[in-house]
Amino acid sequence: MGNCNDGACVIDKTKQEMDTSQKRGYIRAAISFVMLIAGIIFSAVGLSFFADKWVQLAWYIIAYIPVGLPVIKEAWEAIRQKDVFSEFTLMSIATIGAFFIGEYPEGVAVMLFYAVGELFQDAAVNRAKRSISALLDVRPETATVIKMDKTEIMSPENVNVGDIVEVKVGERVPLDGILLNESASFNTSALTGESVPRTIRKNEDVFAGMILTDNVSRIEVTKPFGMSALARILDLVQNATEKKAPAEQFIRKFARIYTPIVVALAALIVLAPLAYSAINPAFNFVLYDWVYRGLVFLVISCPCALVISIPLGYFGGIGAASRKGILFKGSNYLEAITKVNTVVMDKTGTLTQGVFKVQKIVPADFLLETDLVNLVASVETQSTHPIAKAIVEYAKEQNIEVIKPEIVNEIAGHGLQASINGKIVLVGNPKLLIKNNVEFPPEIATIPETIVVCAINGIYSGYILVADAPKEDAATAVNGLRELGIKNIVMLSGDKQAIVSQLATELNVTQAHGDLLPEGKVEYVEQLKSDPGNNIAFVGDGINDAPVLAMSDVGIAMGGLGSDVAIETADVIIQTDQPSRIATAITIGKATSRIVIQNISLAFGVKLIVLILGAGGVATLWEAVFADVGVSLLAILNAIRILKMKF
Repeated sequence: MGNCNDGACVIDKTKQEMDTSQKRGYIRAAISFVMLIAGIIFSAVGLSFFADKWVQLAWYIIAYIPVGLPVIKEAWEAIRQKDVFSEFTLMSIATIGAFFIGEYPEGVAVMLFYAVGELFQDAAVNRAKRSISALLDVRPETATVIKMDKTEIMSPENVNVGDIVEVKVGERVPLDGILLNESASFNTSALTGESVPRTIRKNEDVFAGMILTDNVSRIEVTKPFGMSALARILDLVQNATEKKAPAEQFIRKFARIYTPIVVALAALIVLAPLAYSAINPAFNFVLYDWVYRGLVFLVISCPCALVISIPLGYFGGIGAASRKGILFKGSNYLEAITKVNTVVMDKTGTLTQGVFKVQKIVPADFLLETDLVNLVASVETQSTHPIAKAIVEYAKEQNIEVIKPEIVNEIAGHGLQASINGKIVLVGNPKLLIKNNVEFPPEIATIPETIVVCAINGIYSGYILVADAPKEDAATAVNGLRELGIKNIVMLSGDKQAIVSQLATELNVTQAHGDLLPEGKVEYVEQLKSDPGNNIAFVGDGINDAPVLAMSDVGIAMGGLGSDVAIETADVIIQTDQPSRIATAITIGKATSRIVIQNISLAFGVKLIVLILGAGGVATLWEAVFADVGVSLLAILNAIRILKMKF
């Protein structure tokens, strides 16, 4: 095994330590449980040696120590850090108090069930965290570097920009770079959640963490490991839980106020009757009874169900989203996305593929489609324009022969004039035909999309429509947002208004604004934000949309895998580059919010009931501990339920 980066090594070590700690916790709980049950049985059958109170005390102290001592240590450490009223302190006071009044089995049982509940909580938290940091499994451990036709195995951190690395079939790409082979197929599921392999061609970007699926390939490194998209994403995922949602922040602040109040009330339950008995001698004050009620009050008031289940709910939500290729930078954004009622989307690269493709071929009556493509593509081989490249690429895909023109002249702003097999061929925009006095059908002037017209020997011969095609799930994305109750869906673009309006009609987008410069997009979103009723999510490609991403309530970047700006600026990153995942992100956010509200209601409701019963002398310590642990476990199970949901 090769060297790992420091962060990864720390995580692995921490995981091992956590697993060992949990095993020890279960062993301690098992010892206490066996001794507790044995003690109860000894008392029930009336064993003579166990009738002695001192023997019972010693027996239950030994049973108490495995589960109680760690909690008492935690309480002491908390007190040293001036956190006097922690749940550890509450449990310590309650159980030691039970021993003080002679309720030894109950004292052990309270601490035992509390310890078991903590173990279950830790297991649930670890499970949720593992789902969040599943990307850690994609970190490459070694890189095979080619130097002077020799291979050298080294850590990815030691590979320099410009080095050539070799990747074998089944291996993970160790660093970001460009492909040197003609083409190669890569599995990107670990990074994007998509199972369909991606074909990457020569000089195109390859990212660390991808798995090579077909033939041995070589890659020229373009970024050091620490600056790779993978490293940034790993850092993002590991730090996602640091940004707390308002509900989390409230519960933590509430617990700091709530706990001392509860301790004061527990003390009042004992002291108030004592004071009243001094005033009214007729009142029969029994210290045991009132101390017992105070202890019940302390046990049931422990806020651990609230403190753990709410963050756990958000852990689960972030984990569920990461499985879908959606990265939330914090639980605060998971909550913020539930309030979104306006979605503003960039067109190019968000709703469309961001590349020109041949959409339509319309030859004149005397010409076949293949002949028109042959002529236009042959001329366009002499151009580097993206539209020209799209037509040439289409010809290759259709196995249409391309002929090298004999003479080519460029007419600036209009197109090209070429000689092919003795024919004068004009290829360009309609202005080229007008300039050369070539008559063409009038409807051509009304086509909003980009078209390339052709004329042969002064006769109009047809046109090829080239456009940025919508993504396969673009319509699904818009429909998904409407199903979530989001009516205000806006598309912004720098393209011509006619093109933007046509796409908006096709996708059923509410509003569409074209001919916008980057500052125009900012002005439009600022106008929307002037209405306090608008909660805006802006969706862009994370490159030229950075200002708008930053100023929106929730910034969502598409295709963040290859965009540094997306990772830095956006609040949510859709790694799969699928706009339909926007609705998925909102759905996950709403499901998480429901679970958090359910847990808060459950914890407060049950605790309030048992607190009243405990103060009234109806509930016992047994009922209190079962209620507390039971609520915690139900809240935990409810929180991790989101990991099983299908979105």
